[in-house]
Amino acid sequence: MTRKNIIWHELIGLKAKVIRASHPELVGIEGYVLDETRNTLVLVGDRAWVVPKDVVEIEFDLGNEKIRVNGKDLVGRPEMRLKKRWRK
Repeated sequence: MTRKNIIWHELIGLKAKVIRASHPELVGIEGYVLDETRNTLVLVGDRAWVVPKDVVEIEFDLGNEKIRVNGKDLVGRPEMRLKKRWRK
């Protein structure tokens, strides 16, 4: 998984942190991605948070590096993001 191809990979199980958001209450939320829908990520840390993808910038911790992703790039069902890649 790299910066260029993270949006086409499975996000469930990755450690994530909200870096920027249009809603200030979302900034700083961190935990592991428990579930993903078309428009949201469920992060579980000290509690479960449902985070809308289109209003946040998320940093994923891959162990050896941290990757920031604009949430708008993640909008869509995981399997549809993969199809979008091949249409480009």
